Amino acid sequence: MPKLTHVVKRSGAIVPFNIDRITNAIYRAAVSVGGRDRERAAWLAKQVVKFLEDTTPEGEHPHIERIQDAVEKVLIENQHAKVAKAYILYREERIQQRRKEAGSKQRPSENVPWSKTWQILDWAISQDVHTIEAMNARIRRDEFAEIVRVSEEAYEKEVDEAADFIMEHADEIRMVIISGPSSSGKTTTTIKLDQRLQREGMEFIPLNVDSYFFDLEMHPKDEFGDYDFETPQALDLELIREHLQRLIAGEEVLLPRYDFKTSKRALNQIPMRLAENQVLLIDSLHGLFPKMTEGIPDELKAKLYLEPLLQMKAADDRYIRWTDIRLIRRMLRDATHRSYSPRQTLEHWHYVRSSEMRNIIPYLSTADRIINSAMPYEIALYRPMLLDDFAQWAQDYRDDPLREDAFLRARRVHAFLSEVDPVETDADVPSDSVLREFIGGSNLVY
Repeated sequence: MPKLTHVVKRSGAIVPFNIDRITNAIYRAAVSVGGRDRERAAWLAKQVVKFLEDTTPEGEHPHIERIQDAVEKVLIENQHAKVAKAYILYREERIQQRRKEAGSKQRPSENVPWSKTWQILDWAISQDVHTIEAMNARIRRDEFAEIVRVSEEAYEKEVDEAADFIMEHADEIRMVIISGPSSSGKTTTTIKLDQRLQREGMEFIPLNVDSYFFDLEMHPKDEFGDYDFETPQALDLELIREHLQRLIAGEEVLLPRYDFKTSKRALNQIPMRLAENQVLLIDSLHGLFPKMTEGIPDELKAKLYLEPLLQMKAADDRYIRWTDIRLIRRMLRDATHRSYSPRQTLEHWHYVRSSEMRNIIPYLSTADRIINSAMPYEIALYRPMLLDDFAQWAQDYRDDPLREDAFLRARRVHAFLSEVDPVETDADVPSDSVLREFIGGSNLVY
């Protein structure tokens, strides 16, 4: 029997020890500085375990902080200074994030300009959809269709304004980047912008960033050992940069092709060159991540950021969290298009969110325009779809220390969905709505 069998979490819970989590943490730090040697990461993890077994008193379990200290020690002693620095910096970021979350009663929104959130809140108040109670009253007055209409108009206006901004700078722009966290509505918004700008004579050439995924075995993993597709380090950022710079310079490049059935990438497959009147269109989670477009002058880029910036309070006087709206959207889309159950989406949302907080949200201030994709009415449709599931998940994960994140999210979402008057049909939702990207029934070709 190994001496090291359990770990003490920050909450005080004692959970089974898993060496793969140490291996994955080391490999993730290595990937962030350009390394991809998983065997070396596994060897280093074994050195961490040996150190802990040699120094942990009999009958005691090491605390997670002590394990992380041991990782830093082993990395430095084995001449992996860059990896150690990346690991230390990420650890410090997580400490600061936990402090921020613990000290705030509202969801963090300081990255979004106050003028933007105030504009959306002012609109919500004017339409009586700033609280669940107020929207329920409108639904009971048979005004759901009107809520849908004005919500869709507000979104379309924001897309119009983004298109106007691009046209104002059409003589300079060679690249339009549409970025934002998971399930914010990037695909639909990209299509709508393309339609508008084509009418103005601009021709867009899409660059599929997914083609630049590394082979699956080279991906970093999350703490449960699942491959993490959410991090920018899952992409060959160096090759993306090179191709973007050459395309902007008018050169031809050979794009890679990624086979999602085999999880393998083939290089030098698809020739591509930009004509004088053509503009690159990039729809990517990490479009604002600096290393993706490094070396390309900002004046050649139009950068858009999407987020469902819902301004609606529940009965506890707290705003519904934007991440919870996106979680529900992703559950519905994953179940329809990826054979991924809503439960699996919930269990993996912790690393989706972690990557967003580190690699996406910090850079939204660099965007030229922020588009709000929230539809206040959408939560009324979600209640009959998922309320019972969230109740079950909150029960299932209540006493599972390894699924604390899933439990807290399930309990929180169940609480606000329970307050909403349900709407059983989506007949009032337009067939080209951004919401159709998630609930199905769109007339757009994705």
